[in-house]
Formats: sequence, C-alpha cells, structure tokens
Amino acid sequence: MALNLIWIIFFLIAFVVALIRLVFYGDTDIFKTIVDGVFDSANVSVQIAIGLIGVMALFLGFMNVGEKAGAVRFLSRIIGPFFNRLFPEVPKNHPSMGHMVMNFSANLLGLDNAATPFGLKAMMSLQELNPSKDTASNAQIMFMVLHASGLTIIPVSIIAQRIILKSNDPTGIFIPCMIATFAATVVALTVVAIRQRINLFQPVILLWIGGISFFIAALVFMLRAHSNYIDPFSKIFSNGIILLLFVVFIIGGMVKKINVYDAFIDGAKEGFQVAVTIIPYLVAMLVAISVLRSCGVFDYIVHGIGSVFTMLHVNTDFVPALPTALMRPLSGSGGRGMMIATMQAYGPDSFPGKLSCVFQGTADSTFYIAALYFGSVGIKNIRYAIPAALLADLAAIITAILVGYLFFH
Repeated sequence: MALNLIWIIFFLIAFVVALIRLVFYGDTDIFKTIVDGVFDSANVSVQIAIGLIGVMALFLGFMNVGEKAGAVRFLSRIIGPFFNRLFPEVPKNHPSMGHMVMNFSANLLGLDNAATPFGLKAMMSLQELNPSKDTASNAQIMFMVLHASGLTIIPVSIIAQRIILKSNDPTGIFIPCMIATFAATVVALTVVAIRQRINLFQPVILLWIGGISFFIAALVFMLRAHSNYIDPFSKIFSNGIILLLFVVFIIGGMVKKINVYDAFIDGAKEGFQVAVTIIPYLVAMLVAISVLRSCGVFDYIVHGIGSVFTMLHVNTDFVPALPTALMRPLSGSGGRGMMIATMQAYGPDSFPGKLSCVFQGTADSTFYIAALYFGSVGIKNIRYAIPAALLADLAAIITAILVGYLFFH
C-alpha cells in the first residue's frame, strides 16, 4: 500500500464525515476545526524535525566514530547468524546489521531518543543495497515493521506519567505491557516472514527467539518480585548502556588511530541533513492524520464498537480506553494525550485507566514510523509495510484487552 493511497483515503474519509456532520447535525464549526488542526499539525511536523536535529547529530556523530572503529561490524558479526536469516538479501556482516541491532536495543530499553537515529541510520544503510530506490526492499519492510511493533522491556514514560497522576500502583501495568508488546512483535515477525517466504522454524531463529523470550520472562519475574527496583533499574541500566556505547566507540577510535573528533563532526553533519529531509514527509502524514482525528472519526468508531459488543452482551468496560488504542498507530503524542485524558477521567488505577496505559505501551506509531523512516531515504512505494504493521497493532490491541481483563478486572 503506497503512502499516497493512504494519504488520499484519510482526506476523503475526513471530508465525507465533515459533510455529514454539517448537513445532518448542523455542525458549522467542523471545517474550521479541521483546518485549524491541519495548520497545527504542519507546525508540529517542523518542530519534530527541528527537535531531531540535535539528537540526530549527536548519535550519528558517534555512529560514524563507531563505524570507523569497527564496532558496528563487530555487532553485525555477533547478531549475524540470526539476522542473516531474517534479512537474507543483506550481505553477511553488512554495517546495517549493527545499525539495526542498536536500534532494536534502544527500543527494547525504552530509549526513544536513541532508537530513532539508530533506526534512520539502519534504513539508510539498507537503502544502499536497495536496487529500486523509490520502492521499499524486503529488508527495509522487515526492519520497519519490527521496529513499529515497539518491543520494549520497561515502559518508563508511561510509569512516570502514572506517578505524576498519583497512581497507587504505577508499575502495575508493567507485565501486561510486556506481554502485549511481545505478542505484537511475534505477529509482526510472522506476518512479514510469511509474505517474504522466510522459514521461521530454522534452528538458529528458534534458538534466538527462545533465548530472547527466556530473557524477557526472567526479567519480568525478577522485576515483578522487586517492583520497587523497576524505576532505578531502568534509569541506571538503559542510560548506562548508552553512555558505555559512546565510551566504547571513542576508545575503539583511539585504538584504530582515527581522528575521533573529525569523524564525529562528519557524522553529525549527516544528522542535520536527515532531519531536514524528513520535514515534507512528516508534514504530509501528520496533516492527513490530523484531518482524520479532527473530523470525529474516532468517536464514531468507538461508539460503534461499544454498540456492537453491547448487542452481543459482552462486557464493554474496555471501550473507554479504545481511543488510545486507535490513536497510538497514528501518533505517539496523540496516543499519549488520549491515555492521560482517560486516566484523568476515570482515574489512573481504574480499569480503563490501566488498559489505556497498556495500549500506549504495546506498539510504536505505525504511520509516523513509516513516514519518518521511508521518507528519510526518499521511498514512496512502501508496498505491504503498513498492512503488516497494522496487523501487529491489532494483535497488540486484542492481547492488551485479554491481558487487561486477566490482570485488572
């Protein structure tokens, strides 16, 4: 599904819904609301890109040092046996392997500021191997969909928000988030592997997935038993890893006798260029999302879902949390806003309040990630990337609801 088709569909749906609200409900402010949202989203898009400049310059500067020092290739060799089977079109020990490892690692630790630059660098590395520069390759789709599935060990920002809203159990959503986001990642991997005819039952893949599952389960068990250590563990471990990475890159550069400072500057310049390049793509996607949100589509969807389950005599306590689930694939900040609004309306320790937090912590922003990553390398035809990522989002939502009833209801 190309981005231009998604863009057109969003605008057409918004316009039709706006006309219905004007004609049948006399909502004379609907067009103004949509247009105001368009201008706000355009400004936000530029602010996001500008905000990325410093972070991109920092991380891509150190990435360049790491590449010249050989650290990225070293990571590629470690993860190579696993990634070579998930990304068969990527040559062994290619630098993109190391870039993807660092992206997934940062995402796993909940370090959004680090994950984005690493991810953009990985996408650029994969673009070097792409024979059709305006069409997403299989490797780029696999990478983007796995990243959008958002596997995160500890949802630090969500726990922090629950603390701000004076929750009596701010870390209570930890295990449900972990289960739901893991389910999303497994579905993402499976869907893309089936589409690309990758055999997931290879011993190396099963061993790695089994090992990661065991590690996550052990960490969940340990932190669940000592929940008061979750916040300090996250702060020390996740941020310590990033600082250690910088130091290792610098020491590696010194050992290889490269000019570390010049290498950093050269990489930082690339970060500035990438941040500027993505502005048009962000404006296009966030504006389309804005018109869909401003016209009231989400309210109609939530009401419709609630009505269907009511007719089926199914418990509908999960419905008030659905706006977060629907917004999350479109906008991370929008999903966060819905989550906070739900906790404020029902209480952070209520069932809708907790479930909205799990929804927010299950996956990343599919449409934002697609616009950002593919836009950074000028790809316009993203093929089946969006449908595959949305299937993972759907799996995350269903799992979150089931786990929510199991843990919170």
